Amino acid sequence: QVQLVESGGGLVQAGDSLRLSCTTSDRTFSGNAMGWFRQAPGKAREFVSAISWSGDYREYADSVKGRFTISRDNTKNTVYLQMNSLKPEDTAVYYCAADPRIRRLRANEADYWGQGTQVTVSS
Repeated sequence: QVQLVESGGGLVQAGDSLRLSCTTSDRTFSGNAMGWFRQAPGKAREFVSAISWSGDYREYADSVKGRFTISRDNTKNTVYLQMNSLKPEDTAVYYCAADPRIRRLRANEADYWGQGTQVTVSS
């Protein structure tokens, strides 16, 4: 059974920072692009960021550009999302996902999904 496990969520104030982590097995991580998504209450899931297997190519949603940074450590099978200057509108459950094609992640699709971690930003 494929498992992606997110961690690092929490309750913070506007302007604070958080770093999310997502760890999975070598079989799921190896060779795959990785992505972060979020879903706020009453809203559809939306793409946040994605990174290629090599780490050379990264994409961001316009709403997080300049504030969020995605990275990965292929020796640890872990992808990170550094979130700075958090805003109340960033409040959501954040999910990581894996897929061979970063294009699919950008389209809000993926082969494998995590269970999510809650991020709450108070004003």
